[in-house]
Amino acid sequence: MAEVERGSWGGQLEFILTCVGYAVGLGNVWRFPYLTFQNGGGAFLIPYILMLILLGIPVFFFEICLGQFASLGPLAIWNLSPLFKGVGVAMMSVGLMVALSYCILMSYILFFFFASMGPLPWKDCANSWNTNKCITSNIFANSTLLEQIIKDRNITRAEIKTPSEEYFYNQVLKSSSGLDEPGGIVWQLALCLLLAWVIVFVVLLKGISSLGKVVYFTSTFPYIMMTVMLVRGATLPGASKGIEFYLKPDIAKLKESSVWSDAASQIFYSLSTCTGGLIAMASYNKFKNNTFRDSMIVPFINCGTSLFAGFAIFSVLGFMAKEKGVEVSDVAATGPGLVFVVYPEALSRMAGGTVFSILFFIMMLTLGFSSLFSMVESFFVMLMDEFPDTLRCNSTRPIIFRGVCIVIFYLISLPMVTKGGFYLFSLVNEFAGGFPRLITGLFELLVVTMVYGYSRFAEDISLMIGKKPGIYFQVTWCFLSPLLIVVSN
Repeated sequence: MAEVERGSWGGQLEFILTCVGYAVGLGNVWRFPYLTFQNGGGAFLIPYILMLILLGIPVFFFEICLGQFASLGPLAIWNLSPLFKGVGVAMMSVGLMVALSYCILMSYILFFFFASMGPLPWKDCANSWNTNKCITSNIFANSTLLEQIIKDRNITRAEIKTPSEEYFYNQVLKSSSGLDEPGGIVWQLALCLLLAWVIVFVVLLKGISSLGKVVYFTSTFPYIMMTVMLVRGATLPGASKGIEFYLKPDIAKLKESSVWSDAASQIFYSLSTCTGGLIAMASYNKFKNNTFRDSMIVPFINCGTSLFAGFAIFSVLGFMAKEKGVEVSDVAATGPGLVFVVYPEALSRMAGGTVFSILFFIMMLTLGFSSLFSMVESFFVMLMDEFPDTLRCNSTRPIIFRGVCIVIFYLISLPMVTKGGFYLFSLVNEFAGGFPRLITGLFELLVVTMVYGYSRFAEDISLMIGKKPGIYFQVTWCFLSPLLIVVSN
C-alpha cells in the first residue's frame, strides 16, 4: 500500500505564523513581565537581549535548519547518529508533558471564559464558596475598617483572601489540602478539558494543511486583543505607576547571577526550543526556504510581544494597586496566580469589567491554543515519521491515529482535574519547563556539532540557503550556547 506524502506548508507565511503562534504563548503574558519587574525593570532587558543573541537566535536557527534539511520529525531525525536517538525520545517526552500541562491551563481559561458571560462571580464575597477570610479589595483602602473586620472575624492579615482567590481555589479547582488527597474529578473542569482536546483534534484533523490555515487567525488575533487591553489599562487611574514599576531600571540587579539565569531560561522557555516542535514544523518547509530570515523574524516578534504584553499587564496592576492602596509590588504575581487571581480581580473592579473579562480570556485562549496546536502536532509528526509504513499507509490512518492519541491524552490528563490535581499539574509543569528542556538542548547541540560534525552541518545549510553559517553561529553552536545552558542550570 502506497505511503501518503508528508506534504508541506501552503506558503512561507504559514510556517512563520505557525512558529510565532508556537513561540508566543501564555508565558509571554504571565512570566516575562514579572521577571522584568523582579529582575531590575528596564535593566533586565540587557541580559535578556544578550541571551537572545547568544542563545535564543542560534538555537532557533539551528533547530529549523536541522528539521528543514532532513524533512523528518524530531525522533526519526536522530538517524544521523543512532546512538543518540534517546535525545529524540527525551524531546518527545518533554514535549508531551508540556502539551498535557498546557491543555490543563486551557481548561482553566475556558472555565473562566464561560463564567465571564454573566455577572463576574469573583466580584464579591457573597457566594457559597466564600469563607469568612474573604475581603473585597475596596476594603483595603480603608485601614480602619479593615482592622475592624479582621478583629471581628478573628483572623490575621496573612489569612485574608480576595474574592478572585477563593473563586479560583474553592470553586474552579475545588482544591484539596495536598497531593495526598486527590479527591474526585471536578466535572466542570473535566468538561472544559474535553472541549479543549476536541478543539485540538478538529484543528489538527488534516495535519499542517488544516493547521496552516488556522494560524492566520490564532497567531494574529491576540495582538488585537492585547492592544485593546493596553488601551483600556492605560486609561485607568494608577496605570502610569504600574508601568513605572515594570520598567524602572535597577542597574545594581545586574550583579546578581540569578538575573542572568532567569534571562537565559526565559529565552529558552519563550522560544519553545528543545522540545522538538521547531524541528517538526520546519520539516514541512520547502528545501530552499530561507531559514536565516525566519530565525530573525520569529525571535524578535516573540520578544517584542513579551515587552508589549508587559505594558498591558502592569497598567492594570497599577490600577489594582491604587484601588487597594498598596504598592504595585504587593499585587504583582507570576504564573497562574496572575491570570486566574490578580488580573480577574482587577477586571472585576473596572467599569465594563464583564466585557473586558471576556476579551481577556479570548486573548488567552487564542494565545494558548496557537502554542498547543503546534505542540501536539509535533508529537504526531515524531511518531508518524518514525513509523510511516504503519501510520501513513493510507489517507484515513493518520486521522485514526490522531483521534486515538487525543483520547489517550484526555484520559492521562484527567488526574490533573481532580480536587488534588492542581498540585500534580504544578509538578508536571515545573518539571517539563525546566531542567529537562535545557539538557535536551545541550545534547542536541553537542551531538550535531561534535558527532555529526559542524563542517558537515554547515555544508548542509549552504545547500539550502546558498551560504554557510558565519563565525557567529560557529562560535555560539560549538561553544557559547552549550556553555550558557550549563551555567544557567
